[in-house]
Amino acid sequence: MELRVDHTGTQDSYRPDAPPPEAAPPTGADLRGAQRFTLLVRSAKLVVDGREYLGVLRDASATGCKMRLFHPIPEGRSLALEIANGERYPMDQVWYRDDHAGFHFHQPIDVQRLIKDDRVAYPKRQIRLNVEREAVVQANGRAFAVGLHNISQHGACISAPERLMLRQSLRLDVAGFPPIFAKVCWRQMPRHGLVFDGGFGLEELAGFIRKLHEAGQAPPPPGFMRAAS
Repeated sequence: MELRVDHTGTQDSYRPDAPPPEAAPPTGADLRGAQRFTLLVRSAKLVVDGREYLGVLRDASATGCKMRLFHPIPEGRSLALEIANGERYPMDQVWYRDDHAGFHFHQPIDVQRLIKDDRVAYPKRQIRLNVEREAVVQANGRAFAVGLHNISQHGACISAPERLMLRQSLRLDVAGFPPIFAKVCWRQMPRHGLVFDGGFGLEELAGFIRKLHEAGQAPPPPGFMRAAS
């Protein structure tokens, strides 16, 4: 992560939640805000009514933030920013323009804590999106239902009704996604960790996650066996 602090003006010279100047010229009152921090290429989640979408946190202050999104903001009653360590910050949308959006936090936040990105256990782990959806695994000529808990650019966590072998190759079918080919990398029944044979780009994954939230469950493939309840 690269961090830059804007010292070109006074401390109250910038608000990331303020509209772009060309969209709405700011008044003197609009310019009063908190010190600006610029975060470059920091993956984060936009949480809309509990649904998690992928974006990039670009600017943040104690009072608001700016995010790059890869699609229009989904409709919803509640919005929050979630960072990689799981902390959430409720907020309201102020503006949206050219795949970027500005938000205002409900309460002032500790921006240094947000910047720290404290992921002690897994400091290099990519951000995971919790989806809690049904998916289908195809392995050894059979197809059966699994629970998809979360997904990232290079892996996923599923719950399977049967024990899968470590390093076993399989196909994962998820609504809104193309077929995903993966291998089992860890197992703690009933949960299994998968690593994808080929990963997703950030924008690519963001688009598939949007489709996942919009799609119903995909029709079962031939040979599908639903797990007993």
